Amino acid sequence: MSFISLKVRAAFIMHGYDEQNREVIEQVSDPDFVEKLVRVERIQSISEKYVLVTASDGRLAYWEYAEEFAALKARLVAAGLLV
Repeated sequence: MSFISLKVRAAFIMHGYDEQNREVIEQVSDPDFVEKLVRVERIQSISEKYVLVTASDGRLAYWEYAEEFAALKARLVAAGLLV
């Protein structure tokens, strides 16, 4: 298993879909960034502001991360995790 250290705070949790097939999203307002060791396989995508990760019970979580996108991308390249 590979892990990456990230400073993140929860932003949104996607709980699934409603009867009209619309996403059920909970907005979370965590005030502080916390450092986490995240299993790389949990990461679904990374944007300029958020990392999308799988969570428990089939949910997805959007975490805001503290570093610059280019710096995170460079870390992934250096670790051989980006094609």
